Amino acid sequence: MTWHPWRHLRDEHPHVHVAYPDGGSGCLGTWTADGIQINRRSNQRERRCTLTHEIVHVERGPVPADLRLAMREEETVDRITAERLIELDRLVDVIAWNRYRIDDEAAEELWVDLPTLLTRVRNLTDDERTFIDKELERRQP
Repeated sequence: MTWHPWRHLRDEHPHVHVAYPDGGSGCLGTWTADGIQINRRSNQRERRCTLTHEIVHVERGPVPADLRLAMREEETVDRITAERLIELDRLVDVIAWNRYRIDDEAAEELWVDLPTLLTRVRNLTDDERTFIDKELERRQP
């Protein structure tokens, strides 16, 4: 089932407000005491990924103050975000369709940005990799 971050936010976190400031910091989004902010200059795929990323932060709680722990938390949030947005069956379809390329064209087909797609692929489990390999082999003409 396709992940819909706006629907999830509405249903699970109706108290969280989303704003679209100009984003002078260059950051695509952030979670603040006032809610989630998404850079208004971001495209639809970036907004979808950013909103999901910030929802995961809302659900996991504040980022640790320690820099090393904060970086680890960001990696975890990125991984969870990618898993929510990119279903394994859909990933297989796009890999097959895109001739095994993991690029922006594949990301666009999955309705995510390229960093999210790369995170998903880098963090595949052994079982997921085995499933993908078997499925792609099965689809060979």
